[in-house]
Amino acid sequence: MSATYLPTLKQLQYLLALHEHGHFGRAAESCFVSQSTLSAGIRELESLLGVTLVERTRRVVRFTPLGEQVVAKAHRLLREAEELSDLVQSAGQPLCGELRMSVIPTIAPFLLPRILPRLRKERPKLKLFLREEPSADAIESLHHGRADCVLLALPFPTGEVERETIAKDDLYVAFPKDDPRDPPAEIPPDMIDEGRLLLLEDGHCLKEHALAACNRPELRASATMIGTSLHTLVQMVDNGLGLTMLPKMALDAGILHDTDVVARPLKSNNASREIALVWRKGSPRAEEFHLLAQELREG
Repeated sequence: MSATYLPTLKQLQYLLALHEHGHFGRAAESCFVSQSTLSAGIRELESLLGVTLVERTRRVVRFTPLGEQVVAKAHRLLREAEELSDLVQSAGQPLCGELRMSVIPTIAPFLLPRILPRLRKERPKLKLFLREEPSADAIESLHHGRADCVLLALPFPTGEVERETIAKDDLYVAFPKDDPRDPPAEIPPDMIDEGRLLLLEDGHCLKEHALAACNRPELRASATMIGTSLHTLVQMVDNGLGLTMLPKMALDAGILHDTDVVARPLKSNNASREIALVWRKGSPRAEEFHLLAQELREG
């Protein structure tokens, strides 16, 4: 096939945007082009390939089975194109230029405020674009090329990645300070009342880490999964609605300030999570990510 008839990267970007947003208007907005430009680009791609990739109706945008296959291949092609650019960039000054990092919500508000001011001062040429999203979404962003690296808590299924550990983050049990029991210096899992345990809703890996650390199957069935953030859980505990699990990182950042909530370490063999920076295996920017991990550790 002559290069004249190859799809352009721009056409593939339009296709992926439409697949992500499921709406021509929102997809065009995300690409900073008009809806007619995006629509025309996708039609040109279909004409070029001689197939229908997207079925268009008034209400629904539906990708054909072949369209889904093309989308999967387009993700890989665009990721390779970005890594080609990264390869050139990484040959220059490290931690310079744009870097997109996804961070999970149980890390972002506690670690980043402490680290970012120093990073901006010491690495002025680094343009760090941050995206806060749950672990599964962050890993998907990484493998689809929307993020260059992810700051998250392990264990969590990540696929083919390289990683560097930032810190070990111990888990604590948080409860109202007027709890009628006399809690010991460390709280054993069997002391946790399953009917009072409040945890983050599905999608947050901290919930899984807390349940795994307790090693009590009945907690999964009876714990109330309603918290959308650790701050919400703390407010609920402060109002006497139950108890929860908090990482030491959040305690160090002052999440219990101005509350009547007390926290004690969870006494368990695996009462901690591993904070790590992960990136795609074989990334040409691996050296930069090792440097970034060092910066995060020093923060």
